[in-house]
Amino acid sequence: MKRFITNDLLEWKNMMSGRLPLLLYGARQVGKTYALQNFGREHYKNTVYVNFERMTVIRDFFQGSLEPERILKFLSEYFAEEIHPADTLIIFDEIQACERALTSLKYFAEEAPQYHVAAAGSLLGVAINRENYSFPVGKVIMKTMYPLRFDEFLSATGNEHLVSLIREHFEQMCEMPEQTHNELLLWLRRYLFIGGMPAVVKKYTEEDSLVNLPDMQNMILSAYTADMAKYSSADECTKIRNAFRSMPAQLAKENRKFQYKLIRRGATAGLFGDSISWLVMSGVVLECDRVTRGDVPLAVSRDLTSFKLYMSDVGLLSAASGIMPENVLRQDLSDVFKGALAENYVAQTLASCGHRLFYWTSDSPTAEVDFLIQKEGLAIPVEVKYDTNVHVKSLRHFRNMYHPAKVLRISARNFGMDEDGLYAVPLYAAFCL
Repeated sequence: MKRFITNDLLEWKNMMSGRLPLLLYGARQVGKTYALQNFGREHYKNTVYVNFERMTVIRDFFQGSLEPERILKFLSEYFAEEIHPADTLIIFDEIQACERALTSLKYFAEEAPQYHVAAAGSLLGVAINRENYSFPVGKVIMKTMYPLRFDEFLSATGNEHLVSLIREHFEQMCEMPEQTHNELLLWLRRYLFIGGMPAVVKKYTEEDSLVNLPDMQNMILSAYTADMAKYSSADECTKIRNAFRSMPAQLAKENRKFQYKLIRRGATAGLFGDSISWLVMSGVVLECDRVTRGDVPLAVSRDLTSFKLYMSDVGLLSAASGIMPENVLRQDLSDVFKGALAENYVAQTLASCGHRLFYWTSDSPTAEVDFLIQKEGLAIPVEVKYDTNVHVKSLRHFRNMYHPAKVLRISARNFGMDEDGLYAVPLYAAFCL
């Protein structure tokens, strides 16, 4: 599958100066290992691949001196591979399983910058939060990998021509031909069920069927649950699982602000705050913070007591909610849950495009804007609707207060723009943001 992270990897490889070891972070099974190994095959003469969860001998070796020369000599002998500075890609996978390997990146940056070292970890955010982890601050280039975006999904399913067509109409803000518009909305509804986990997308492309996908999605959810037990205490694991299992209920309501009472009766931030942090740091969920103002910089007006959580993959939300393929394709869902799917889809798309997630609400009169993105010194409000029936009352209130240069409405409607600067963007074009 073509992944856009490859562009970042190429940029890193071709750095003439200042290239540090690369640290690729993301939730489990988003395709980090495949992306790095495929990159090594296509752009290097050879690759040395180390998996610290499986290769205990190498993990034990890192308990000794972390001098790069010593490590490189051992790896060359262990794999019977010559390691050349610019021609060999060294991959440290599941690096969170070996604290010393994470620390070694600092010494590669300082003493052996000519070697190309790329590391990946599924639970780095959790691991480096532990007191005994020495993170190589300022000595690595960090990149985050997400599930396949909708444009990557279209490419993977043989519809790459539609991606360029969407971008063209977005740039010109001109209507898509109705037949193509409807075809793209159908593909989007498939994506809302399938999601962007590479293994699930691969199974869909092989079988051309949605029927067996929930089994694979539930296997991924089970793997996430297993990680909770592996990387937390027994008591904390129970709290994390309960918080995670509340996700469909958190989103299947009009006000999608996270509510602790939906985890269990009597739940509070004091009891479950660390569990929420674990889910965010693991990359399993995405946090969207409330801001009290609609001008830049957005981060300075965060309300730390109010936030939303979205699943990192909309397909996993569909699986966790127990909906069937026909529910999505026939649109046989409650209006509230349709809205939840659309919002979750846009949240993960914005995050994968590099946007920090914020939303805005006013106190009086009550108004809410689903997302605020900060781009080129502007705060741009984004309203999300699943259907063509759209209401812009909240957007109008926000506009009257802050006079933004642009206002975006993402829905099932076609491209368009009005004289007041409201841009109508179809759901399938969210990746263009």
